[in-house]
Amino acid sequence: MNITIQHIIDHLTAKVELPKTTVDQLITGSPNQTVTGVFVTFMPTQHVIEHAIQRGANLIIAHEPPFYNHHSHTDWLADDPVYENKRKLIENGGVAIYRCHDAIHRFQPDGITEGLVQALGWSSSIAYRKPEADLLSFPEGMTVQLIAEHIKRSLGIEYVRVAGDPKMVCRRVAVLVGFRGNGNLTIPLLHQEELDLIIAGEGFEWETPEYIRDAVQQGKQKALLMIGHAESEASGMKLLSERLATTFPELPVHFIGEQPVYQVL
Repeated sequence: MNITIQHIIDHLTAKVELPKTTVDQLITGSPNQTVTGVFVTFMPTQHVIEHAIQRGANLIIAHEPPFYNHHSHTDWLADDPVYENKRKLIENGGVAIYRCHDAIHRFQPDGITEGLVQALGWSSSIAYRKPEADLLSFPEGMTVQLIAEHIKRSLGIEYVRVAGDPKMVCRRVAVLVGFRGNGNLTIPLLHQEELDLIIAGEGFEWETPEYIRDAVQQGKQKALLMIGHAESEASGMKLLSERLATTFPELPVHFIGEQPVYQVL
């Protein structure tokens, strides 16, 4: 039986209820298209698309959109040369791009958070899960510095950003992926769950980091590790690729990552 893009979309959304305003959609391509190969990625960059074409994969499942805004609007990009080149590459290569964002965050447990915690080797340290975060317990305690080094080593990244004392010992930690590092999520957790450390992807710099600064200046033991949006979510997409390969063994399914978008000079 030929597997179409719609078969894969149906599988991804079978056990979740997507919101009415979902951003999950087939951005390019046709649902009736027969799938020749699947690339799963965090971001469908120029490099990822070129590599998919070279490998004969005509479906890219991405967590984020190809065109630089959350809702995949393109009217504001008319005549932009970077957009036009990328759009033509996708069209000429016959590549379909499906965005899997809301569905994977509604898996039980959240598929992106699960992937990150697994990649860090901390699944056995989960105290309990909330929709927005996994709460971890380290009874013996680890310093912020040691946790940061472990994250860099486990994810193969060169840097993280730290607010607070790197020598502080942490026993209660929350992990929040993607753009969940904003104050409306992190600050109540810090207080209500008596957390020592927040590990997050990214967030507004004037919210959680400034709260941590004030807390430390008041003599409280609090810290924050920002590891990057892509760096916090790519592992979840990698886990998804492994599960899709098991579900569709007749298809070549590959995860492809990217280099960090920022360099530290």
